[in-house]
Amino acid sequence: MKQLYLFSALVIISVQSAIAGYLDEYEAEKVSNQVYVIHGPLELPNESNEGFMNNPAFIVTDSGVVVIDPGSSVHTGNMLLREIRKVTDMPVIAVFDTHIHGDHWLGNDAIQRTYPDADIYAHHKTISMIDNGEGQNWLDLMHDMTKGATDGTSIVNARDALKGGEDLSIGGHQFQIIHKGQAHTVTDIMILYKQDNVLFTGDNVTNKRIIRMVDASFKGNIETIESAKKLKPAVVVPGHGKTGGAELLDNYHAYLSTLYNNVSKYFEEDLSDFEMKPLIHDELSDYHDWSGYEDELGKHISGAYLEIEADAF
Repeated sequence: MKQLYLFSALVIISVQSAIAGYLDEYEAEKVSNQVYVIHGPLELPNESNEGFMNNPAFIVTDSGVVVIDPGSSVHTGNMLLREIRKVTDMPVIAVFDTHIHGDHWLGNDAIQRTYPDADIYAHHKTISMIDNGEGQNWLDLMHDMTKGATDGTSIVNARDALKGGEDLSIGGHQFQIIHKGQAHTVTDIMILYKQDNVLFTGDNVTNKRIIRMVDASFKGNIETIESAKKLKPAVVVPGHGKTGGAELLDNYHAYLSTLYNNVSKYFEEDLSDFEMKPLIHDELSDYHDWSGYEDELGKHISGAYLEIEADAF
């Protein structure tokens, strides 16, 4: 029996060491005067990446650190805290969770363990959905997709509810909260950090990755990006993929609008979603090399088709 316990302990230590080694490879990149981003991989959550796939970010204010989307697990959150400590010894005073998907907010656990007084902000629908079961669903999903690599993570929900339109002063710095209704989900917020004119889009915008849209409104996502473009941000931090300039808004808007407009056109011509796919594929040549394109294109066409069909009645 002792040998069995010893073997189990060695397996756990081996898995934890592999995880730590993987996350040790990532470093925060400075993208503006006060903003740092850890750019996650473009692949889906799996055992080797421990579910890490988003872009945890932090802002150094006059009196503390503001975190955006701390990631998919307590381990990812700890990676973020490690990178924060390289830059400043000030505490984390606030966190923003951009939407309901757990690969963005499950890292709250690490923040609360270390900084229990930090305010955690999210759209009020994110908070209610987590409380009503979606938090556990995401915890279970991450466990399953990573074969247990996210174990040790607890659900830590936001406490500060947002509706959109708020102007917040945190640490002497200004943050504008944007919510235009259903886009990537019904819970999305974007955050404009005014000092550096940096826009955090959440999954309303991605770069070089095509993501799942099962909770989305294609039309709403397009309109949300159009509202973001009016802000004229100098720097755009997407939900997935490398940080860039305002061209990231243009690129993802072009993908969604090309797909949606073509589905609408072929819907009027009575083509099925299956018949549309090769025609729309040809229109999206600029995105054929984006991670997830082959897996998601058909699903996106079907989703847009259903949305357009519903609007027709």
